[in-house]
Parts: sequence; C-alpha cells; structure tokens
Amino acid sequence: MTKRLRLILILAFVAVAVWFLAPSVRWYLVLTGDQRREANASREQIRVLARQRADADLSRLIDLARTDPGDPVPDDLGYLIRAARERLRVERRDVPRNWDVATVVKVFPSEGETFVAMEDHHRSELLALKDLRSRSIQLGLDLSGGMYVVIEPDLDSLSEQTGATLSAVEEDRALRRALEVLNNRIDQFGVTEPQIRQRGDNQIVVEMPGAPDPERMRSFILGKGRLNFHIVDTEGLARFRLYQAQNPGGFLGPDGQPRDDTVLTAGTVLRGRYEKDSYGVDQLLGYTVINEQIGLEGSYIQQAQVSRDPITQQPTVIFNLTGEGGDIFFKLTSENVGNVMAVVLDDRVKAAATISEPIRNQVQVSGFTQSEADDLALVLETGALPVPLEILSQQAIGASLGEDAIRTGLNSIALGMAAVLIFMLVYYKGAGLVADLALVLNLFFLVSVLSVFNFTLTLPSIAGVILTVGMAVDANVIIFERIKEEYRLGKSAAAAVTAGFGKAFWTVMDANITTFIAAIALSQLGSGPIQGFAVTLSVGVVSSMFTALVVSRLIFDFFTETLRVERLSIDWKRRARLGPAGEAV
Repeated sequence: MTKRLRLILILAFVAVAVWFLAPSVRWYLVLTGDQRREANASREQIRVLARQRADADLSRLIDLARTDPGDPVPDDLGYLIRAARERLRVERRDVPRNWDVATVVKVFPSEGETFVAMEDHHRSELLALKDLRSRSIQLGLDLSGGMYVVIEPDLDSLSEQTGATLSAVEEDRALRRALEVLNNRIDQFGVTEPQIRQRGDNQIVVEMPGAPDPERMRSFILGKGRLNFHIVDTEGLARFRLYQAQNPGGFLGPDGQPRDDTVLTAGTVLRGRYEKDSYGVDQLLGYTVINEQIGLEGSYIQQAQVSRDPITQQPTVIFNLTGEGGDIFFKLTSENVGNVMAVVLDDRVKAAATISEPIRNQVQVSGFTQSEADDLALVLETGALPVPLEILSQQAIGASLGEDAIRTGLNSIALGMAAVLIFMLVYYKGAGLVADLALVLNLFFLVSVLSVFNFTLTLPSIAGVILTVGMAVDANVIIFERIKEEYRLGKSAAAAVTAGFGKAFWTVMDANITTFIAAIALSQLGSGPIQGFAVTLSVGVVSSMFTALVVSRLIFDFFTETLRVERLSIDWKRRARLGPAGEAV
C-alpha cells in the first residue's frame, strides 16, 4: 500500500470517526440539562410540550401584531420567517426583502395555519433531540440509572387458553420461556447490558439502562406479536356506521363492542383502526368490522423482513409463509377475491386492502412507520410470549454509583493515558511522540465506534477503555524494539524502519488476535457487565492494531523516505559504527 493511499485511508477514518462522535459530543457538551430531559420524554409528552410552546408563540405573535406590527420579528420567532419563505416559494408568490411582524402574519391565512407551522417547528426540534439521544453513547444503570420494571405472568389466563390446570413444572417452563423471549427481544431492541432476572417463583425483573422510550419498551414487554389476517364484513361495517351516526354519544359498550347486540351478526367483531400521527403515537381513525374467525394466523409466518415500496417509498413488511401457511392463504385469498382483508396486530387494525388475486407464499403489507415495521418484524422473529404478562410496577431508578464513579473512571483514563504518553516520550524520544499520536487516535477511534453503535457505557466498560489505553502501546513497543535492533546493526533509518515493521508484524498480529478471540468469546458467552467489557476490549484491540501498523508506519515512512531523515530519534544510545569488514563495533 502506497503512502498516499494510507494517508487517504487514515484521513477517511478520521473524518468518519468525527461524524460518528459528533452526536455524543453534542449530547454531553452542547445540550443543556433541560434539553436532555426533553429528549428523554415520551412521544405523548413531546406532543403536549410542542403544542404548549406553539400556543405560547401564537399568543405572543398576536400581541405583537396588535401593538407593534412594524417591529422586526423576534429572534426566537425567526423560524416563522423560514416557514413563511417556504410557503411563498411553494405558492410561487413574491418573497419580500424585509420581514416584520405584520408581513409574517399576512403570509398565513389564519391563526390555525400559523399554529400548525409553529407546532411543526417545535415537533421537529424535540424529535431531533430524541433522535440525537438515540445516536449517542448512553450511560448504564450503575452510572446514570434507568428503568425498573416488575412483571408477573398471568398464569390463570394461560390455564384458560390450554383448558387445563397447569402443574408446577409447566408454570416454571412457561416462566423460563418468557425470560428467554424477553432476553431476545430486549437485546435486539438495542438496549445494551439489560438485566433480566427471575424474582421469587413467578415474577420477572427487568432493569434497562439509560432512558429508553417507555411506550416502545412497554409494547416490547407486553406485545404478543399477534399478526393475523381477517376478512372485513362490509355489510356489517355499513350497519355499524349507520348505528354510529344514530347514536353519536355512546355507541360502544364497556367491552369495546356496539351496545346494541343486533348491530353485528354472529361471528363478527368490531376492531379499531389505528394509524401513527406525526409524533409516532397511535391515533384511532375509525372502526372496522371483521370476521372473528382468523383467516391466517401469524404463527404460519416463517420469516419477516422490512423493505420499502418502490413507488411510495413507505416501509413495508414482507412475510414468507410456511408450506402449510401458503396453502391456507392461497385458499383464503382465492375464495375472497374482491373482498377486503384487514391486517390486525394485537387486536388493532393496522392496514386493509382489497384482494385482487390469489396469494400463496409471500405477503407484503404496509401501513406501518419504519420503527413500527422494524419492531413488528423483530417481535415475530423472536417468537410470541408463551404466557401473557402483566406489568406490576414501572419506575425510574437512580444510578447505583453515580457521578463519583464517572469522575473516578474518567480521571483514571486521563491519568493512565498521561503516564503512558510521558513514558513513551521519555523512553523512545521522537519515536515516542509517534506512539503518543497513535495512542490518541486509538482512543478517538474507540470512542467513535462505541458512539455509532449507541453503546451503553458502564463501569466495567470504562475498565475496558483503561485496559485498552494500557495495551495500545504494546504493539508500538514491539515494533520500536525491532527497529532499534536493526538500527544498531548499522542499517540506514529507512531500512531499519522497513525491517522493524516487517519482522514485528506477525508478533503484533499473534498477540492481538489471541486477545481479540478471547474478547469475542466473552462478548458471545457473557452477559451484562462482562459483555460490555468484552465489546470495549475487542473494539480497542482492532483500533490499536490499525494505529500501530498503519498510522505509525506512515509517519515513519514520511520522515525516512519523503524527508530523507538519516538518523532516527528512537534510542538514548549512540548509533553503532561499522568496522572495516562491515561488522558493528
């Protein structure tokens, strides 16, 4: 690999690392505490907050329009100018050069449209903060606290489903299976180092670090993953709509069905039709009457994957059916060509479409947001819960170690790194400066990789970072000692560097590969704090190998080959002289 190509590679890695690390830097160093608390709010809370702020801004704008219409728009309402410019551009109207309060008010035909523009701004601002949190390094339970959930299986409901009283062995088996499913779901959900354990005979405790979305996490814990296909009863739906129009005040009973039992025929049931709003919150749009008999159960789904519609670019979920499921679905769709089929997820109608032709092996459904489509595919892949669960309590918990542990850990990293930097600089002189630069880049790359994967940093993870700092110069030490040996034999600076890196290459690789294998084994077999330590160590090993073999080599080659440096600053001893016969003396 040429020096130019290596330089381009290093610069590309640095640029990507800066991009990866930017969200974490902004989250911890730029945002205020209030902004971080807003980002941790639920989507319902964000919706309320955005509308409150829009209402306050609208009242203020109306007051300004009444009292000082010719004054400039205040800075905190400057976003309205951008919204007004965009509106005029879309409507192909002239854009004024000077903007005052009266000019901005005239752009929007009504207070309602002004409010919508204001709400759009605050919603985008708050959801952007929430997205920034999801792309930054989070602190674990021991450092920042998290969510503590106590769950209890509904064994009575399971007994009713099976039609028999469960034995102690069957109850224990159902509880252990529920633990396994929850572990799979939450681990793939993206919460690093969750703690899921059994408490007593029939309770499950889930501790999740950071501030996960409470609604999404609740749906993951309780979500049954029941995706069924039902045929819509169009005649029954027409009767229900007439009944709804005649009884607008109270047409539903406590069970969610029409108060009048004669509205729906036997074998049909009423279900709500839901769609996500701009905040990602389920909104009831109406009702649909479906056949109670399931046309196709989700248990026949063999594989689920998320794709995008090539025309609308909306998220779609593609289901591959088993052989038996394909036969059932083909028969169902063949008998109901021209009828409407509803996609029902956990008793909520998420999509409906007219059957135009028989379908056999693969089903494609839409009507989901990207996040909802990912969650649905994941829940179906990990399997349904063997027993219904009930959340007994859900609360936020404080950090078990807190700011003192964070400060101690950061001080340990800084102190250890400073000691290593000073030692390398004193012992290896100029070459030590090269090693120091490689060490700084190694730590930079390590943190950026952890950041892009939304890694949760715990105290064991900090220990892994500290160990990586100590081990990062190991490869440089091996290489430098080989260079010194070659240099003392009387070789030129360039030849000593080439020979040193060449002869030390496999020694460095062997030492780091064995450590990497051990770290991978720990990350796969361990859990919780052990897994966090192993992940940090494995990423650090790869990063330190890159900086030692690529970055350090490039700097040495630049000085010896490009700048033609003839004497290396790598040792306190004087360079050996060559005797008459060429031997070192």
